[in-house]
Amino acid sequence: MKLADFLNNVPAKFADIEITDVTNDSRRVEKGSAFFCIIGSASDGHNYAKSAVEKGAAVIIAQKDIGLDNQIIVDDTHKAYADACAAHFGNPAESLKLIGITGTNGKTTVTYLVKSVLEQLGKKVGLIGTIQNMIGDLEIPAKNTTPEAYELHGLFRKMVDAGCEYCIMEVSSHALDQKRVNGLHFAVAGLTNISQDHLDYHGTMENYVDAKKKLFYMCDYGVFNADDECVDRLMDGVTCKTVTYSVKNGVSDYIAKGVTCRSDGVNFELIGDSVIARVKLKTPGKFSVYNGLCAASMILALGFDFDSVVTALSNSVAVKGRAEVVPTNRDFTVIIDYAHTPDGIENILSTMREIKTGRLVALFGCGGDRDRTKRPKMAASAASLADYVIVTSDNPRSEDPQKIIDDVLVGLEGLDVPYDVILNRAEAIHFAIKNAKPDDLIVLMGKGHETYQILANETIHFDEREVVRDALASLN
Repeated sequence: MKLADFLNNVPAKFADIEITDVTNDSRRVEKGSAFFCIIGSASDGHNYAKSAVEKGAAVIIAQKDIGLDNQIIVDDTHKAYADACAAHFGNPAESLKLIGITGTNGKTTVTYLVKSVLEQLGKKVGLIGTIQNMIGDLEIPAKNTTPEAYELHGLFRKMVDAGCEYCIMEVSSHALDQKRVNGLHFAVAGLTNISQDHLDYHGTMENYVDAKKKLFYMCDYGVFNADDECVDRLMDGVTCKTVTYSVKNGVSDYIAKGVTCRSDGVNFELIGDSVIARVKLKTPGKFSVYNGLCAASMILALGFDFDSVVTALSNSVAVKGRAEVVPTNRDFTVIIDYAHTPDGIENILSTMREIKTGRLVALFGCGGDRDRTKRPKMAASAASLADYVIVTSDNPRSEDPQKIIDDVLVGLEGLDVPYDVILNRAEAIHFAIKNAKPDDLIVLMGKGHETYQILANETIHFDEREVVRDALASLN
């Protein structure tokens, strides 16, 4: 591939250079590579350009003059890199119908619901998201919610080669802000909800919302949660055709009525223009209604038959780590959920409070190197709904776990809810199960699908299902 095949306005002396690969990681540079200097939040790729040249980079794509003979300066290396990655893999996304989902909570669940429904309708589907990436039934480990551009287009290539027609993907605010998805066009994009998250990166809620909004300038149809407080800001001025869904707003395109919560799921009537059908989902809670509405609305926007979509939606399975019931064979219940924001905690605990018959026990921690301002808010959300709270560690990363907990405890000051602090998460889970009373409902929040814990100097294996099993065995 020649440099001019993926980069505009290439100086004549560089136009015919053969490029063997494209990368923004100097460690991956090989002879003939094009190295893109990306300015990130933690490092600046321009600082590694000379190293890339020493390793054989044929050309350096930069945003500023770094004094190299083979440099080309562009306005935006993020955009240029995304375009180059697409070209390197033969622009595979053009052969896929892309479905994007963004929002604070619920993205993962919605992607799995959409994938399940489309597969039941006879389509081969790829999935890109937080838990894993998938090509049909093939599972590929995921590093980021939305991969970097090179990995992203590599996945698209594999999907196309495997015969996929659709790709459903989580599109994070980081990916949108960093232009990882630049140049993609989505058949439909959906919004779950907006609540505080990632302010360590975006700075303000306004910036966070505006980053999410970028997705709706990249799609044919935009599907919006009409009950979300930010919906007007998100819909204002977008260029796509809009579809709305709601539990509260009777004038939306798709509405849920007659919601009935069960301990193992939720039922509701899905109402559209001159159509109505009963939906039965296998994940409990009103938030599950919103996830189901979002998934159905996006698939219906693609033109699929209403009754077929509803039937397939009701046949979809629950998602790992999202209100997941862990078998205990005891007189108490353990739930694992990924809730890691104030709103997420409120959603899962509100759901569990509706079905509990004994105490509602909330166990959670907060991630290190992330938005500190949400820590006391998460505690306050837990305290407002739980009968008993256990504060522990999550993924502390480079932060002192005790200092993270100190931030959390600010949110419990002056509140009456009883709580304990147990720094080690495994010990905290053992404590919760050892002290469980009949009919207790114990909710382990924050880890969800994750089977690891990120510490300061290492990432260790940590699967809460295994910890619960060991804790139960210790009771015998």
